Amino acid sequence: MRKFAILGIMFSAYFLFGILLNSVGTVILQSVASFGIQKSEASVLEGFKDLPIAIVSFFIASRIPVWGFNRSLALAFALVSLGAFVIWLWPSFSTTKVMFALTGVSFAFIKVSVYSLIGRLSQNTSEHASLMNFTEGVFMLGVLSGYWMFSFFIDSANPASYSWLNVYPVLGAIGLAMVLFSLIIKMPKEEVEPSTDKIANDFKKMLELLYLPLVLVFLISAFLYVLIEQGIGTWLPTFNNEVLHLPHAMSVQATSIFALALAAGRFGAGGLLKIINWYPLLNFCILAIVALILITMPLAKSTQANEAINWLNAPLAAYLFPLIGLFMAPIYPAINSVVLSALPGKSQSTMSGLIVVFSALGGTFGSLIIGQIFEKIGGINAFYCVVIPTLALVCSVFFLRRLNKTQVDLKSI
Repeated sequence: MRKFAILGIMFSAYFLFGILLNSVGTVILQSVASFGIQKSEASVLEGFKDLPIAIVSFFIASRIPVWGFNRSLALAFALVSLGAFVIWLWPSFSTTKVMFALTGVSFAFIKVSVYSLIGRLSQNTSEHASLMNFTEGVFMLGVLSGYWMFSFFIDSANPASYSWLNVYPVLGAIGLAMVLFSLIIKMPKEEVEPSTDKIANDFKKMLELLYLPLVLVFLISAFLYVLIEQGIGTWLPTFNNEVLHLPHAMSVQATSIFALALAAGRFGAGGLLKIINWYPLLNFCILAIVALILITMPLAKSTQANEAINWLNAPLAAYLFPLIGLFMAPIYPAINSVVLSALPGKSQSTMSGLIVVFSALGGTFGSLIIGQIFEKIGGINAFYCVVIPTLALVCSVFFLRRLNKTQVDLKSI
């Protein structure tokens, strides 16, 4: 029963943060309309979300077990609720930045806690990979739900309206309820090594991990993957609106296909990784991503504006391109599982912190790069450019597998 309660709070946390973190694309689309800003200016929102994740994770990764999972989760939910109410009560692009900054700080606590708990709830490597994929799948269900929640409050007839901000008191109330649940549930405790200089010891642990070639190659892989996923996910609503000519609400709703594909792919991969090796699966997925980009961008280019557009006459690219998420889905959880399951339990919180740091940096760069290219030479060329880091990911995954097979002394760290 205790294990199910812990899984419940983990899945609930990932569901809520799936809604909030991946709302950046929707918020960019609506901020351009409501607050009258440029795309290049709006592209910084990903940084306000991701950089706090990176900075906070670096400092708190190995401290989570010291503070306790209950207090860490409760603090995270309280901060994210504060951010939701701030943007609702004082709507502006500035408070949008505050909201995402608080969300980023909160998610640093959530992700490090959840990744550490996955290690404590798993008995072996295959179970770890399966639970990792299932947890990330729940996150994508939150993303999927978020697109429809936000679209419900968007007024397509008046895109500049602030009506979309009314989603935030709902999310804030959910966060407050989660504070209570996170304090009630009994979480596992960990014996922590005493240290006279905790911060210096934390840096030392992270630096020790960075000296390992397996960890270094993994972090490059994670950076590239998140750059690709966030670059596409953040700008897909704007792509749907400006390139495929979908109305505002429908542009957000159509992006939910991407989230649905990611969720389906992660749940499916959770089962597949129990019976097949992760490396051939990931290579197939990476090459499929490249193929889908090269197939769908010419279709998007030929799309014509249509005032009577609806789900029945929407361009084929609106349905086909988001399916790229199906092939992206297994990559991130699989590479995370490879490195985490290779490390001893005492190093997993520190490694989780490094994962969050490099994932956050990848997301920030992905959004900024795609946003700049989108504004200067258009959305189609911006998404064509995604092929470059995708092919680089083939190389990094190759070396990740090679090092994982040859580096056998990791458990001695």
